[in-house]
Parts: sequence; structure tokens; C-alpha cells
Amino acid sequence: MSDKTFIEDTFPIKEVSKESTREKNIRHGHISTLHIWWARRPLAASRSTIYAALVPKPKDEQDRLARAGFIQEMCKWENSLKEYYIERTRKDILKANGGNPPRILDPFAGGGAIPLESIRLGCETFASDLNPVAVLIEKATLEFPQKYGGLVKCKEKTPMGEIEREVNPLLEDVKCWGEWVLEEARKEIGRFYPPDPNGSLPVGYIWSRTVKCSNPACGAEIPLLRQTWLAKKKNKQVALKIIPSENKMVGQPSRLTSPSRLTSPSRLTFEIVEGAAIDFDPGEGTFARAKALCPCCNSGLTDKEVRKQFQEGRADQRMVAVVLHHPDRQGKTYRLATERDMKVFLEAEKYLEQKREDLWDKWGFDPVPDEIILTPEGKEYKKGGVYYNFTPVVLYGMTKWDDLFNTRQKLALITFAEKVREAYKKMVGQPSSVDQKNQSSRRTIKNGARTSEDACPTIYYDEEYAKAVATYLALGVDMTAAFTNSLARWENTSEAIKQLYSRQALPMLWDYTEANPFSGASGSYETGIEYYLKVLDHCSYINSNPATVTQASATSLPYPNDYFDAVITDPPYYDNVPYSYLSDFFYVWLKRTVTDLYPEFFATPLTPKTEEIIDSLSLLRGMEKQKAAQDTEIRVKDKSFFEEKITKAFSEIRRVLKPEGIAVIVFAHKTTAAWETIINALLNSGLYLTASWPLHTEMQARLRAKESAALASSIYMVCRKRTTRETAYYNEIKPLVEEKIRQKLDQFWNEGIGGSDFFIAAIGPALEVFGRFETVETYAGEEVAAQELLEFVRKTVSEYALARILKNGNLGGIDATARFYLLWRWTYNGTRVLFDEARKLASACGIELEQYWNGGLIKKDKEYISVLGPKERDRKFLEKVSQPSSVDLMTVDLPMMDVLHACLLLWEKNQRRKITEILQSSGNLQNNAFWQLAQAVSDVLPEGDKEKQMIQGFLYGRNSYQKTANGSGQQSFDF
Repeated sequence: MSDKTFIEDTFPIKEVSKESTREKNIRHGHISTLHIWWARRPLAASRSTIYAALVPKPKDEQDRLARAGFIQEMCKWENSLKEYYIERTRKDILKANGGNPPRILDPFAGGGAIPLESIRLGCETFASDLNPVAVLIEKATLEFPQKYGGLVKCKEKTPMGEIEREVNPLLEDVKCWGEWVLEEARKEIGRFYPPDPNGSLPVGYIWSRTVKCSNPACGAEIPLLRQTWLAKKKNKQVALKIIPSENKMVGQPSRLTSPSRLTSPSRLTFEIVEGAAIDFDPGEGTFARAKALCPCCNSGLTDKEVRKQFQEGRADQRMVAVVLHHPDRQGKTYRLATERDMKVFLEAEKYLEQKREDLWDKWGFDPVPDEIILTPEGKEYKKGGVYYNFTPVVLYGMTKWDDLFNTRQKLALITFAEKVREAYKKMVGQPSSVDQKNQSSRRTIKNGARTSEDACPTIYYDEEYAKAVATYLALGVDMTAAFTNSLARWENTSEAIKQLYSRQALPMLWDYTEANPFSGASGSYETGIEYYLKVLDHCSYINSNPATVTQASATSLPYPNDYFDAVITDPPYYDNVPYSYLSDFFYVWLKRTVTDLYPEFFATPLTPKTEEIIDSLSLLRGMEKQKAAQDTEIRVKDKSFFEEKITKAFSEIRRVLKPEGIAVIVFAHKTTAAWETIINALLNSGLYLTASWPLHTEMQARLRAKESAALASSIYMVCRKRTTRETAYYNEIKPLVEEKIRQKLDQFWNEGIGGSDFFIAAIGPALEVFGRFETVETYAGEEVAAQELLEFVRKTVSEYALARILKNGNLGGIDATARFYLLWRWTYNGTRVLFDEARKLASACGIELEQYWNGGLIKKDKEYISVLGPKERDRKFLEKVSQPSSVDLMTVDLPMMDVLHACLLLWEKNQRRKITEILQSSGNLQNNAFWQLAQAVSDVLPEGDKEKQMIQGFLYGRNSYQKTANGSGQQSFDF
């Protein structure tokens, strides 16, 4: 691949982005449904970038259009298994690589998206990850289906006679043993999820955590509820109505283990109401804005008081309602929890005590995960200690992993784990489910392959095959655990249970839903089986050699020099995803299911942390970051650690890459601090960019979310080994950098890249010039830092974006503050941004933030900056701007945004004449630049935004303000 490849010359950004975002809605068969893993790259983007990196650049424009069209079709999910597209891609790749499959590595394989597409395209694929949870997911995605999932012929007896059909033996065996695990678990603990007398099955039990009212005259037990909707659909509305008890204490609150607790006089009661009977706002619960409100006496508890009750063990929980489904009817119904429900729960609690003791003796360790949720010190959280911002549950006494489960959930999960262990033991030496139907075929499993053996009278599993089947069963228990915990929520719009990792954190949940693992509905083990069977089936159809999957650190790869034709990878995104800490939730359950099968993966209490590449300093909570960075007791990783480790990883990529090899490195982060580390790592590792492409990889619904500055794009950076040791002078290459940036910005703008993504997308083109040289220096001999390059990129992008937003209008006629405001709304909209990022944008526009945050346009809140809209300005703002003065307002140079915001507030008050006065006195009535600014701000704001609506109304009255000023009714010119 010494010649330039397709991806180094061109790439269909818009088309692949469209398919990548659409893929987020695909469920059946997609690897994302096998097991949770965070920030997976879309298969569409992975498939198309791998292909484009391995085939030559287009010969001419006709060839470019034809091949871009092919990539657009090839990357679609519905074409991912179609023979025409797969065969053509493989043929093209083989032709470009001398008839041999290229050898591809992903050293940060994670959930396996990139190596799966490498396999699909016929490459010799290697995948590795430091995290053992990721490695098991990769084995189930990249190794077992390709190794054991080939179709075989099977004879089967039917009422119509014996027929022959093709089956996937791995899929059949996983299905068979998954059903066996389910039924064995049902036999043992199914009685703890009894159906109602009318045959309705419980789908889930809705619980509320409770605290005691601090009012001594009340003492009621307050159920903490975010809201009380049970079903919130257009044609179905059901809610819980809170019925306050008398405003006095009656008796003592009873413990969770007392069945009478449901009817204690000191407790609130509930009623389920539907449709027109809902005469209250179910959107309002008992806990909001960090304060709990007692429905009995209206006393409040602060967030600190609530946390204190949890930390001291005085908080409790209450079963509130039961979600039901009848097998013969569609839809779900709801009823209040009863004494019978609580009695069954307490019976399960007693059974857990004995079963836990028995399994502890049998396994030699606690079957319930008693491992701690690690703090930055690597210890259990203590009150007032430091913790990570993605584990706020520790503030509420949930400091060990078993604290995330109620007693019946623990019983269910250790039972399923036990059955998986038993299934493996039965599988070894047990006839295959396929072969039990087909004894005459005389096939056996040897060394991971099914072959004909006429001398073999009976067909058995070998240990490696049984291990593969058991791995899927264990991953199934993992996903059951994701729905069977006290952080799983009830989603009222879909009437389904949602797993705990709806986002990449463990936030406190006040009301949760306990899933019935035998219901067949969302969150059940049976539903999980259906999903991972579809994934197994999809991956089995990828007819290719399995990947070589290993557990390895990306900073010390177990491969020789110059070994790979390409490295395609998706390294950690700075501080975005704390993989090891989040995956500990799954690790502790995998230990209890397959630790005997993979002892090398489960030798440590929790997933490896020391070598994980992350900046965790910014994730701290509970102490000053500067102090934490200097505290030797806290094993915190900062920016320098991340840069050191990612540089080492990139150096390893360079080492194992062939001299003519190509690397594609994906990165996404909205801060320049993160990008500084990546730029430095690339430059210091000996890799340089030959191309870069921003691809939308997030769902379209969140691209312009009002309160989010999250990136929609990931940057795919194409790299080669630097073979020269040249030095360049910054002033001499700066025009080349600017030219390259502006050239690519034209394309990115036309491709629909915008907002915060636009600046990040420009970093790649700058590096394509900057990174050609080993060092870039000033004339004084000082090396130019990545920070200086990024400042130049931001300034260039800011000028370009303003010109495009204003449609090449009078940029010089708009003051610096207005430029900053316009760029902020376009880039970040209404979200808060870290001070340093805000400062850099302000600097690019020529303003100092400090001048604007004391009653001005900008609000500073600790380390965050917000830019205020008109309705958020200081209440004296309008009075100050519009107050008549003896001083001519034209001489005080009133900022354009102050004038615009004042006009918008007056427009809302319908004070049209006052608007005319301000416009006249400020000199903006006939100022085209002012009206262009107003239109541009409106254009960049999302639909439905209040400020946008105000500007549109204000602009509509432009002629009337000018006519009022003229006094003659003469129409003024428009722009």
C-alpha cells in the first residue's frame, strides 16, 4: 500500500455519516445488542473506512463518483451480508494487495466493531484489549461464530417424514442450553415471581426509595419519586396518585423485612388513575432540584439531609406498584403492590440467605458480588471522601457492587450464574442438541471443528466448544444483570424497563423497576437470549477466518516489527469513557459464571486499572483537582499520563506497521486539551496525517440538542510512518496550513458539518501539513507547541464560519462581542462550557471574558461559562440600556448584542416605539450589519428556541420601526 489509497484522496462523508447515524436505530442482529460496550464505532463507518484505506485512489472523477456510490451502498446495514457487496469488496482488496489478504490490527478492539468489519472484508484480523470484559465480547463476536457457526446438514424426523435441513450448530446449542438455564432457574426460583389469580404475569415491580420526614410532628416515610407516570402515550395515560396520610406520626416506622410495612399508618398510600381521572401533574414527583418534599406536611429535606439518611442506613425502600402482562392480551396493566407481593419478596430474601451460604461453600468465594466500587484512592468510599463523577451512587451508601441489587435480584442472578456453571459441566461429554436429533450423521467436534467420524457412535462436545457455548450464556447473565438492579428505570413512553447504563455513569435513581427474569418482556433472560442469538447468527454468516483475539495492553503489543499492513483502531477518548470502572459491574458477574473457564482473565478483584489510558483527574469529585494531582495517596491520572500512554500506544502502532502500511485512528473529543495530547502523541510517535474525515456517528436527534455541546462527529485520521526527519519554520508553513484548512472547510460546510464539530474537523487538515515535519520551529529556534497550532486553527475557523453564517456579509461592521455571541450560539448553543474552552473562543474573536461576566453577557459558575440570552440577562439590564440619558447613546458605543437583546425584550412587551428609539439612538436603525447579525443569530438557533422566535418577530417589524422613525410612512431600504 505504498501508493495513495482511496481514503487519502477522497471519501463520501455525507453518505457514510447518514448510514452511521441510521444504524443507531438498528437492533436485531446488531452487535450492540449482544452486550453493552461504550462508544462503539458504527459498523457502517468501520466497514467503509477499512475498505477505503485498503484500495487505491480513484483514477479520475468518473471513477471517484462510481466508487463513492458503491461505498454508500456497501456500508448499509441491509447490504452487510449480501454476497455481491462482500465479494466485490474482498476482490478489490485482494487485487490492491497482491492477491493476499492484508493483515489488520485493532489494539483497542473494545466491542469489536472495527475487527468485525475487517473479518467481513476478508482480512487476516487481530484484535486485542486490556479489559477482560471486552476480550470476552470480542471472542463471542469475532472468534466463536466464525470458528463454530458454519452451516451443517442435519436430518430431522417430522410427521411428514425425515427431512434434511441446514443448521448453525453453535446457534442451536446456545439456544438449547440457554433454554435449559432458563428452565432450571425457573424450577428453582420461579415461585418468587407468581402470576396473578387472573393469569397475568408480573413484568416488573416498581420500587421507591424512602426517607423519613424531618418534621418531628410528621415523621412520614417519604417515597422518593422523580415523577409518577406509569404510561405516557397518546392513547394511554396511567399514573400513580399520592394520597397523603394524616399529618402526624402513628407508631414507629417498620423495617423492610416486616410485611405490615405496606399498610403502616405512618405511610403514604397510592392510587392508580387513568385518562381523564388524572387531575394532577404526574410530571411532578416528590424529589426535584436536589430537594425532597413531604406530601403530608410539605416539609423539605435538602440533598445533604437525604444523603445523610442513606449513609447512616436510615433510608429504606418500598414496593409501590406491579406491571403486568396477560399472555392472551396485548399491552400492560398496572396495580398497586399488595401484602402478598411483599410476603413473596421476603420469602425470596430468606431463601437467598441459605443459597448464598451453600454456594459460598461450593465455590470458595461469595456468590454475591461483594467487591467495592473503587474510589480514586482504590478504596471504599467514606463519607466526605473523594469519588468519581460517574459513580454518585457512593454518596448514598452504595459502596459495593452488591449494594446495587435488592435481595430478590441477588437471588435471581446468583441462580442464573449457578445454572451456567452447571450447564458447562453437563456439556462436557454431553451429546450436542443438534446431534441428539441427528445421531446417524456421526459427527464429532475435534479441535474446534466438526468433522465426519464413521467410527464414533455418539457425538460429544469438546471442552473448547463447550467453553464457547458457556461464554454466550454468561454474557446473557451479564445483560440480565444490566436490567436486574436497583438502577434500572421504568420508561413510561415505551412501557419498558431500561438498563442501568442509559448513559456512561452510575447516577442515583430514586425509583427503580425490578424485572421479572421469567416474564419474556424487557429485561428478562428470555429476551436477552433472543437478542444474542440474532447477533450470533449475523456474525456466523460472515464467512471468513476468525480473528485472533488476545488480552494485551496497547502500550506493549505482542507482535513483531513491521508485521501489519494496516492498523485501524478507536483509542480511548481522553476522559470521555472510564471503561474499566464501568465494566466492573459486568466483571464481577462474569467472575461468578466463567472464572473457571478463563482463570487468566479473572485473577484480579476487578478489571485492570493501572495501565488503562485515561485522564481521570477531570472526573474527580469531592476535592480540588490541583490538590488531588499532588496527593500521592490518590492514584489519579492526569493529562500528562494520558499523553505519555497514548504516545506509547501510537509508537507501538508505528513499530508493528509495515513501512508502506497505513493506519486509521478514530478520535472524538470537544476540548482542545484532549486534542493537544493526540497531536503531541502523533508527532512524537513518528506518525503523520495524510488525510482526515469527520463522520457523523451519533443519532440525528441529538445533533443540535439545545443543552448539549456533545460532538456528533468522530474524526477518522489517516496516518503513515514518517520516513524523513525534516524541520520547518512555522511562519513559512502557516500559509499552507491555512490554505489546507480553508480548502477542507469548504467541503465540510457543504457536507453539513457544523457547530462544535466544525472546529474539531479542521484540526485534521492542519495536521496534514504540520505533521509532515519532525519538528516545526520559530525563526528563533523554539519548537511550536500543539497549543499554538490549535489557536491558529480556531482563529481561522472562526473567521471562516462567521463569513459563512453571515452569508459573506459585512463582517467588519459587526463588533467583537457580537461575533463572539454569534459563534457561541452556533458552536455551543445554550450549554455551559469549561472556562478554558470558552476563553479560547473568546480570544479568537478578540475579547476578554472577564470584561463581560459582572452583570454582562456572560455568566461564570465555578469552572463553567454560560452565554446569556435576552431573557437571562440581569433584571436591570433593560432599564440600563433603554433609560433616556443626556448623553447621546451613539457616543457610548453600545454593543450590538445589548441593543439586540434590549429590542427583543421590548418586542415581547409590545413596546414598538421604544424599540425605534433605541435603534435610532444607537445608530442601528439603518445599519445593515446589525440586521444581518440579528438574522444570523436566528438562523443558527434551533427550531422551537424562544430566542429564535423573539428574533423572528422582531425582524418581521423592521419596516414599521423605520417608518415610525421617518414619520412619513416612507418605506426604508431592506438588506
